[in-house]
Amino acid sequence: MNTLNRLLGSSLGKKYVMAVTGLALFGFLIIHLVGNLQIYLGWEALNNYAAFLKSKPMLVWGGRAGLLLIVSFHIWAAVRLTQANRAARPVAYAASTPIAASYASRTMVMSGLIIASFIIYHLLHFTVGAVDPELLKLRDAHGHHDVYRMVVVGFSKPVVSLFYIVAMGLLGMHLSHGLSALFQSLGLRTKAWGCVIDVGAKVAAAALFLGNCSIPLAVLAGVLK
Repeated sequence: MNTLNRLLGSSLGKKYVMAVTGLALFGFLIIHLVGNLQIYLGWEALNNYAAFLKSKPMLVWGGRAGLLLIVSFHIWAAVRLTQANRAARPVAYAASTPIAASYASRTMVMSGLIIASFIIYHLLHFTVGAVDPELLKLRDAHGHHDVYRMVVVGFSKPVVSLFYIVAMGLLGMHLSHGLSALFQSLGLRTKAWGCVIDVGAKVAAAALFLGNCSIPLAVLAGVLK
């Protein structure tokens, strides 16, 4: 226990926590996107998938509890590392124009907090139903919750879709740096593979952005209706 406390108390330990939790969250994003993209298979495919998940409450709530824990550790490590970096450099640079650091790397904490706020709204909107309670009352021909209709109705409002797309843009920016940085934190980055890792991170972030944003855009364009 003392060894674990010392590890978590060190900057290296917090970087490990950031990397491992970030990798876990990236894995969840992929699974979540694959599930959501079933909307293009039609209302029955998406609603059956949602009904299957609802029939496994232990799996769903266990996953939610695990995600909450992972997100909490990820945010904790990010905040503590930022505080440590600022404490080590208490005097601001005379010229505050970064050269090597990308915009994504300089705004990781801010984009992360905005994304966390969006996740809360997204859950209140589509999971809890606090934003629009009527969405949870929708039923399909099989008596299942009509998730397909819920998504179409929810994203038919341009403001909601715009908010979602902006949040996905921030998520993509966050991932483009975070996925690359986690290899560095885990000691897996080498000079030979550095460029490949950077490009791979950007491609993965772009793919998630396009996949997620395609749904509200398809709703607004009338493709999904």
